[in-house]
Amino acid sequence: MNAGRTARDRARAELTQEIKDVARRQLATEGAERLSLRAVSRELGMVSSALYRYFPSRDDLLTALIIDAYNAVGAEAEAIAKKVTEPRAAWLAVCQTVRAWARKHPQEYALIYGSPVVGYQAPQSTIQPAGRVAIVLFGILARAHASGVLVPPSDAPEPNPRLAEQLQTLAEVAPGVPLKVLARTTIAWTQLFGMISFELFGQLVGTMDPADEFFADATGQLAAFLGLN
Repeated sequence: MNAGRTARDRARAELTQEIKDVARRQLATEGAERLSLRAVSRELGMVSSALYRYFPSRDDLLTALIIDAYNAVGAEAEAIAKKVTEPRAAWLAVCQTVRAWARKHPQEYALIYGSPVVGYQAPQSTIQPAGRVAIVLFGILARAHASGVLVPPSDAPEPNPRLAEQLQTLAEVAPGVPLKVLARTTIAWTQLFGMISFELFGQLVGTMDPADEFFADATGQLAAFLGLN
């Protein structure tokens, strides 16, 4: 009986993966807003009512793809941060890893960091996966602080009371790191994804294209901006 359940579970997992693989191909050709369960079921040779047993709606399928994408880039960031122990080198390596993942998976990157899908509202289940890269970046700062190599820049202003209050959540992820450095880390975190988006969405064509040298220089400057010298 257990073997039967295991076989059914395995078959369900395999078909679930096939559904998501087809949906990812649709993202590349049609875009997220035109993702269709009926089109996915046609490509798989399934009746749509059977597919609904796996994903009751388009939004459920979108959510699964979003969670997979966040977890994929998050896992790569976590792996390189564990491998590279020196904080500044780890910061630069994570930035390069996230960029490499985005360049390899542009449609999935666009799904999670591009324009919102009209009519779709992400559920709570996406929050934890969405924070994995940020937690890695803030963790590097915490590691640098704990080892005594983080030198808060003298020109970093102290955050105002409202911002300081907002930064308390991040202080739990990076204990001991001064709030003024956490504020700058938030700037650097958003700058990282802004640069990647500019590159992927063609905003650097005609200037920093290819963007390898620009990206390396910018992430190095961001490291110094944080006190990772």
